[in-house]
Amino acid sequence: MFTRIKFTWVTLVPLVLAGVLGSGCKPAAAPAQRPPPQLPEVAVVVVTPQAVSLSTELPGRTAAYLEAEVRPQVSGIIQSRHFEEGQDVSAGDLLYQLDPARYQAIHAQAQAALAIAEAQLPALRARVERYTNALAERAVSQQDYDEAVAALKQGEATIQLRAAEVESARIDLSYTQITAPISGRIGKSYVTVGALVTANQPTALATIRQFDPIYVDVTQSSAELLRMKREFESGALRASGDQRVVRLFLEDRTPYALEGKLQFRDITVEPTTGSYTLRIVFPNPEHLLLPGMFVWASVQEGTAEQAILVPQEGVSRNPKGEAIALIVDETDTVQQRKLTLNRALGNQWLVSDGLSAGDRLIVEGLINARPGNPVRVVPFASAAGQRGAGAAHSPASRPN
Repeated sequence: MFTRIKFTWVTLVPLVLAGVLGSGCKPAAAPAQRPPPQLPEVAVVVVTPQAVSLSTELPGRTAAYLEAEVRPQVSGIIQSRHFEEGQDVSAGDLLYQLDPARYQAIHAQAQAALAIAEAQLPALRARVERYTNALAERAVSQQDYDEAVAALKQGEATIQLRAAEVESARIDLSYTQITAPISGRIGKSYVTVGALVTANQPTALATIRQFDPIYVDVTQSSAELLRMKREFESGALRASGDQRVVRLFLEDRTPYALEGKLQFRDITVEPTTGSYTLRIVFPNPEHLLLPGMFVWASVQEGTAEQAILVPQEGVSRNPKGEAIALIVDETDTVQQRKLTLNRALGNQWLVSDGLSAGDRLIVEGLINARPGNPVRVVPFASAAGQRGAGAAHSPASRPN
């Protein structure tokens, strides 16, 4: 009897517990579904090749179109100066007057010697005429006749010699008036009245410079010259317009109003720098440009018909310093490209290699874009403005 009761109790305990639990708990609700993760949003521009006029900025300095050092050609004491320092002078203007007394005396002496030689000539001619008739009648010897002819020729030569001495003395006398060899602006005078100057002295009396027009000498590396030649040969560049036209920027980067012309490229390369010189001529009617000023010259290279320009914000550097960009492929997945940059044009990069027409370049949202991850693409709001900026010319700079 006891044993059966115990068995019954043990059997009922699970049933009671099951009833209690069943009456106090409801079935658990199914977990709510999470929304799918939102893809990072990026803005892209579509790479479109376009024709771009390329130019390069080269540093240089201005140089006088003509420059002449004023030096004495005879020795003497400076009696007077006939110009103001810094004024414009014309070729032939009197600058200095040397004491002419000594040269006037030499000139007069030469004239007197010429007059003596000329006075002797008629007697010599008459003697030859007499001897000619006498020789025919055998009244004089052949030797006497020959001596008379020789004396006449010597007299004629003496006249030529004296005439040359007169001309030389006249030239030396004219050199006592030191005149301007060219037209231009004369600088400071290095001598004063009363100073003794000598012919061929090493120190110039003054310097005259003409700087309308004015030269601009710039330097370009020979490597750049070879690059341009290769690009022309490959068709990447073509000549456009007058490539001799050059624009100028002053040292403070303000543009010079007038355009210049490329006159020539030097035919030798400086071995120490690996560069050669380009000489450009600019009009300078207002004399704004002075010799020795530092300037930048924008020299045209040509037109790149299939140039790829991209916003600079779409290009970054990896730890190695290489230029890289992120693009979105056909499956809206981010891919990384290594780029070769040619130069900067305004706020854009000119890309030589690494991008193709139709590529979608990420320019905004780069912080959320990772290579291999999908993204949601939206158009770049400033894409049209960026393309317009690339088409316009702006000074170019090379990437580091």
